[in-house]
Amino acid sequence: MTPVLEARGLTMRFGRVTALDGADLELRSGEILAVIGDNGAGKSSLIKCLSGAAVPDAGQVLLHGEPVRFANPLEARSAGVETVHQALAVAPSLDIAANLFLGRERRKAGPLGSVLRMLDVGGMREAARRQMDDLGLLTIQNITQPVESLSGGQRQGVAVARAAAFGSKVVIMDEPTAALGVKESRKVLDLILDVRARGLPVILISHNMPHVFDIADRIHIQRLGRRIAVITPASHTMSEAVAIMTGAAPPPAG
Repeated sequence: MTPVLEARGLTMRFGRVTALDGADLELRSGEILAVIGDNGAGKSSLIKCLSGAAVPDAGQVLLHGEPVRFANPLEARSAGVETVHQALAVAPSLDIAANLFLGRERRKAGPLGSVLRMLDVGGMREAARRQMDDLGLLTIQNITQPVESLSGGQRQGVAVARAAAFGSKVVIMDEPTAALGVKESRKVLDLILDVRARGLPVILISHNMPHVFDIADRIHIQRLGRRIAVITPASHTMSEAVAIMTGAAPPPAG
């Protein structure tokens, strides 16, 4: 089966520092692929290349088997690749609906939109309400409340909802539970499972091994700028995954 998103031999250097050294990745349809690795393993550089935030020096990115070259994140988003970054790209003073449609604002039909360029605020709020409801996020009382009034988990939920609404092919999530408590982390993990259930494959970058083993279908292990193993929660334990990741144990054969 052709992977939905694939990286082949990605190389990225910063002077004498090699961030990626022939890195590969395959994301299959309908799966959650976790990417783990120690600090400096090249996880962030790999994700930047896949999301358009950086252009590799060598190698290839393929979307549904077709080579693509994203010069910036806007091109990746236009191709259906949405990313939820660890530093949430939300506008705190804007309301939930405005954040969901940030950079994709809808205009009113007819001359009001085309000539006067008026925004369809009501339509965007209704669409945002449906999206939040679909993901079970309507514990938020008012769709018009500013994002800065939400908890950390609810803010993460807004970012996930935006990615699910516009990511037509792939959703990438970079440390989505890093700054959250236990209860809010569980809610975000459930959101990721909901995104997969809606047919979108997910790349999850995380240092939290219990979370990885809880929801991932496969686990991509990155070390020294390249993929050294792909395992599953069924084939390996957390301790074995950490040992492979740190070099304390050899990667599995094949």
